[in-house]
Amino acid sequence: MAIEASMAEAAIEQNLERFLLVLSVSLSVATLPQIVSWFRRIPYTLLLVIVGLGLAVADVRLINLSPNLILFIFLPPLLFEAAWNLKWSELKQNLIPITLFAVLGVVISTAGISLGLSQISGVPIAIASLIGASLAATDPVSVTALFRELGVAKRLSVLMEGESLFNDGMAVVAFSFLVALSLGDAELAVRPILVEFFVVVGLGLGIGMLIGFGISYLTQRFDLPLVEQSLTLVSAYGCYIVTEQLGGSGVIGVVTTGLILGNFGSRIGMNPRTRIIVTEFWEFIAFFVNSIMFLLIGDQILFRSLRENLPTIAVTVGLMILTRAIAIYGLTFFSNRVVNSEIPIANQTVLWWGGLRGSVSIALALSVPATLAGRDEVIATVFGVVLFTLLVQGLTIQPLLKALNLLGDQPVRQEYSELVARRAALERVMQHLTQMKERPEVEADFYNLQKALVKGELQKLENEIDKLMNENPNLREFTTEQLRSELMAIEADTYAEFVRVGRLNEELAPTLQLMFNQNGEG
Repeated sequence: MAIEASMAEAAIEQNLERFLLVLSVSLSVATLPQIVSWFRRIPYTLLLVIVGLGLAVADVRLINLSPNLILFIFLPPLLFEAAWNLKWSELKQNLIPITLFAVLGVVISTAGISLGLSQISGVPIAIASLIGASLAATDPVSVTALFRELGVAKRLSVLMEGESLFNDGMAVVAFSFLVALSLGDAELAVRPILVEFFVVVGLGLGIGMLIGFGISYLTQRFDLPLVEQSLTLVSAYGCYIVTEQLGGSGVIGVVTTGLILGNFGSRIGMNPRTRIIVTEFWEFIAFFVNSIMFLLIGDQILFRSLRENLPTIAVTVGLMILTRAIAIYGLTFFSNRVVNSEIPIANQTVLWWGGLRGSVSIALALSVPATLAGRDEVIATVFGVVLFTLLVQGLTIQPLLKALNLLGDQPVRQEYSELVARRAALERVMQHLTQMKERPEVEADFYNLQKALVKGELQKLENEIDKLMNENPNLREFTTEQLRSELMAIEADTYAEFVRVGRLNEELAPTLQLMFNQNGEG
């Protein structure tokens, strides 16, 4: 007994040491662009992959990357953070194309890669289908981070993030069915496939809504920021685990919970200060998890295995790019014609090339049963394709944006936001000075001097803002968006206050509909 306890303690200590090593390396790499400006040209997630590859070349293995580590530890917080920050109004406006990409896109990708590999490379259809399903899940986190940095139109980020959030669940469902089919535990027929699909997705949606609305009303009854922050963390992991254990899609469950808490629960159950605390907490969690995950992806590469499967990887890359093009251009054409989505060809091209693969694809490949022949080929092929998308597509997305004239005006917007913030601060100073004027201890000369200085600074700022607006007419739209967001936030906070004091306590559906409709109209 004592020996077992000692061994357990040694294992815990060893794992802790490895974790701290991984964390130290990943955080060092993530902060490198702030020290060496040249590295700012590379998204930090891709920089982590490159450093991980360097460690793999030196045969330094930080930790074994397992499917459970990705699916149960890394994935829930990443899904929740993305869903928490995704506005329902923006998602609703793009729901049809996102649904098409997430559902039919997975079918097109899985079928195209499977049949292509089988016909071109002679890969057994069972193995080819598992490769296809693994690569159906997109992971554009580094691309969307780059979008925010460059000020690319918000709609592109919404389309890419929305597709990724939902197609992860579709890909996991498809992969699980194909594994069961390969093991002889499932029947290849339309009816059982549809039944399984609706059960898995339905459970995910149902459990996600139950937890999301439940926590929304629970947090309405108290104002404890740290408790409310902790509840969001528990909901992310708890929803994923419970849904998976009940046979549903944990991915769909977490996304549903995150959307409800981010768009509804945070309004009726959290005051503005708590919402900021929770949002910043999830930004930290996402940064923390991404930093570790992308480093480990690079570190897990086995170059000998990649060389042995290079022809299959090359064919798979070609098929993946082709099926992605068919899915994006074909489904967008349909969406533009039927529901007038108005997604221009330039945006379609970015959606096509920016469909990177990442952690979910790797987790699915690693979860192929060891008893299944061809498992090593699946893992090597998926790793090779993921590496291609991260390094080739990920590093060329910025030149593509520039060539398509889609680069935003983020530096100008940032300058404008800073000027407006300084103006607001000085206006508050002026208000405070006005209140100080009546105090007997304040000398008139001091008051007049400070007032003149603040007035001069305010006038200078007004001139700079006017100049910036005249030189950049596009800022007019940006300022309008900001004002609209402020007005909607005030309205939503008013509804939330009515709910908090009990005047709308029993009116969940009408309140939710009001908030969502007002956001959608904005």
